[in-house]
Amino acid sequence: DQPIEVFADEGIEWQQDNEVLIARGNARAVRSGVDINAEVLRAFYKKKQEGGTDLARLDAAGNVRITSPSETITGETAVYDLEKAVLLVNGKKVVYRSGADVLTANRQMEYYEIEQKAVARGNAYAVREDRRLRADVLAAHYKPNKAGKSEVYRVEAFGNVHIVTNDETVTADRGVYNVESGIATLTGSVKITRGETQLNGC
Repeated sequence: DQPIEVFADEGIEWQQDNEVLIARGNARAVRSGVDINAEVLRAFYKKKQEGGTDLARLDAAGNVRITSPSETITGETAVYDLEKAVLLVNGKKVVYRSGADVLTANRQMEYYEIEQKAVARGNAYAVREDRRLRADVLAAHYKPNKAGKSEVYRVEAFGNVHIVTNDETVTADRGVYNVESGIATLTGSVKITRGETQLNGC
């Protein structure tokens, strides 16, 4: 229900019949502490039965950067469905940062605001301090910490799972990593290597 402010260096075009607002040139949309920057922004809105309009979707293209007080995500293009509260960011290198956690992918990243979940697809990496988790697809689940900022508490990994710490290298087909306990549960062709010691299992 908060108002949205839109800024652009090269102007803002309002296509009333198409129900779209197009901002070009260092375009920026701001609402409730969330800042969306891109070369071009397209805001699609719908007319309400009782009068007025509601913003339904926001498309961003070219050097997309989305920031909130505790999170940042960058990519090439983005689509934000305001009705479903789902953000989809595409690019050869999509990067999502939340506190000490960094999630990257070379295809796309989905962020589900209501479920507090981010899904990285394509050579996905999750990094925190000395721990590194890689897989074809990573799903990171978030919850607010004591300071009120989002923090990863669980990561699910699918396909070609690879975990690297200071001491071990682990590979598997699938895994679930509990961040708080530090325990990774792995299944399918599991191989754990520490120095010259190796453990294999299913």
